Amino acid sequence: MAKAIAKKSTVKKPNRKTSPYFTAKDSVKVVQERSGPKANKRTKILVDSLVKHLHAFIKETKPTMEEWMYGINFLTRTGHLSTDWRQEFILLSDALGISMLVETLNHDKMSGETESTVLGPFYIANAPHYENGANICLDGKGEPVLVHGKVVNAKGKAIAGAKLEVWQTNEDGFYDVQQKGIQPENNLRGVFTSDTKGQYWFLSAYPRFYPIPYDGTVGDMLKALDRNPNRPAHLHFIVSAPGYEKLVTHIFTPDCPWLKEDAVFGVKKSLIANFKWTDDQHRATQLGLPNPFREVMWNVVMSKA
Repeated sequence: MAKAIAKKSTVKKPNRKTSPYFTAKDSVKVVQERSGPKANKRTKILVDSLVKHLHAFIKETKPTMEEWMYGINFLTRTGHLSTDWRQEFILLSDALGISMLVETLNHDKMSGETESTVLGPFYIANAPHYENGANICLDGKGEPVLVHGKVVNAKGKAIAGAKLEVWQTNEDGFYDVQQKGIQPENNLRGVFTSDTKGQYWFLSAYPRFYPIPYDGTVGDMLKALDRNPNRPAHLHFIVSAPGYEKLVTHIFTPDCPWLKEDAVFGVKKSLIANFKWTDDQHRATQLGLPNPFREVMWNVVMSKA
């Protein structure tokens, strides 16, 4: 009977020198050296740095097995809470100041351009498009306000055809997607386009402060840290135009008591707008507003791409 021929193993042995055995002392080195020669360079930089700082955190705080498992479950619950309209991971990033740090490092304005801030977890794409002058307050709640201004470049030249996506909470402190079946769909949410002079204008409701969602993992963390959950009153903007960087920003009301204690660290001094009272019966009649009325003029200065 013919002898069976043993097949040679096709598994290649690593041809690089690595630290094969894990120790607390050399933990970072062992993990970092496990990457292969074909590793994506940028991915390796990011993961190596993440490993270095995470291992340093573990060595400094020495969590118990119960605490480590709580952390795993915390992240798992955060993922389960995330849906098409609620992003608990973005909220967690916001509440830890990470979103603002990434945003600030990536959008350091040097020539007077409008500063950016956090996106927030309740942005919805494909909101309705409106003509300038439309009223996006569909539930009729709150104090009416006229929002208007120009979109320009750093030299003050008008940018025609700029797309302005806007959204905010209602007078009760909730976004429309948080109260499906209660608020009208797309309440206080819309898209406008700047005209040939770069101008835009629309009617809304005077923004009010509100607590970030407090019933999930982020709320658990804030309660444990005895932290304020409130966001100052604001109106969200995303402004985009060909040849320019997309701008994600807010404007804040100057009278809000939470400006210096924003739960997600999103306030910048340059974004505190002047919401003023205007006494002009003729203009109020044209706008369909009571007299006097509130208005805010907010010019958007965009950065070249």
